[in-house]
Amino acid sequence: MRSRTAFILLALLTAGSSASMARAQAPMESAAERFFASVAGLCGKAFAGKIVANQPTPASADPFEGKSLIFHVRGCGKDRLELPFHVGEDRSRTWVLTRKDGAISLKHDHRHKDGSPDDLTMYGGLTLQPGTAMRQEFPADAETKELFTRLKLPVSIPNVWAMEIESGKRFVYELARPGRLFRVEFDLTREVAPPPAPWGHEAK
Repeated sequence: MRSRTAFILLALLTAGSSASMARAQAPMESAAERFFASVAGLCGKAFAGKIVANQPTPASADPFEGKSLIFHVRGCGKDRLELPFHVGEDRSRTWVLTRKDGAISLKHDHRHKDGSPDDLTMYGGLTLQPGTAMRQEFPADAETKELFTRLKLPVSIPNVWAMEIESGKRFVYELARPGRLFRVEFDLTREVAPPPAPWGHEAK
């Protein structure tokens, strides 16, 4: 009887140890992957936003001020998310997030009303730091810096874009560089009707 009890206890201890080892050996989900999953969790939903920082104050008419700002998680692939950003009736902007070898790429897909690409399009950056599950930063990549140079936009070369998400609370888009800060905050507590497709994506 004693030997049988000892055998059972040994079996339980071994099973517990094996489970602990399996948990320890299982790869932990990175902050970037958790961030991507949180955004993907909004698939199909749209939310209204407002500008919370726009520095310095624009000297001329700002294309964002006084317009409805709608963020829509429209394209939802395993490794690619398409997030149209509507400014009033302007449907030219789509943010594209792509998972790449544990990092995340952000690109800005800009289209004309006829769907053709703008000269200034597909710029952005790749996460270089782990970031957090709530915030990821995207410094301008080499391709983007080359594009800005070619289009004579040297002021934009040090751009760093960022996105933040607090599930069930807010989503933030940010552009920062020396002397410039632009942030739009979207209210995730209240959905709005999904807007029409962005220009150039109507067939999707």
